[in-house]
Amino acid sequence: MEQVQFITTPTGDRMVILPEAEYQRMLEALEDHADAEAVRVFKQRLADGEEELIPSEFANRIINGESAILVWREFRAMTARELAEKAGISAGFLSQIEKGERDGSFETIKNIAAALKISVDDLA
Repeated sequence: MEQVQFITTPTGDRMVILPEAEYQRMLEALEDHADAEAVRVFKQRLADGEEELIPSEFANRIINGESAILVWREFRAMTARELAEKAGISAGFLSQIEKGERDGSFETIKNIAAALKISVDDLA
C-alpha cells in the first residue's frame, strides 16, 4: 500500500488514511470476494438439488412475457391435464390462467408451483 497513514483520534480510536485509488482497489477486491462466495454457494445448492438451471430458450420466453406457468409446464414436459390434476384444478381453468384470461387465487398459484416443483416466486 502506498502512503498509508495512521492517526489516533482524541477519543483513542485508531484511524487509517489511504489514497482513494487504494481504497477503490480494496472495495473491488471485497466485491470480487463476495461474488466468488455467491458462486460457491450457488454451485453447492445446485449440487444439493436446491437450485436448477433451465435452458435459455425457456428463460427467454418468460423474460419476453410469455406465461411462466406455461413455460415451466412445457419445460417439465407436462400436459395441461397433468398439471391441472396435480394442482387440483380443471384443465380449462389452467388454460385460462396460462392465457392470462383469469387470475388464480394465491392458493391455486401455490398448488401450481408445487406441482411444477418450483417456488411461487418463480411464477411472479
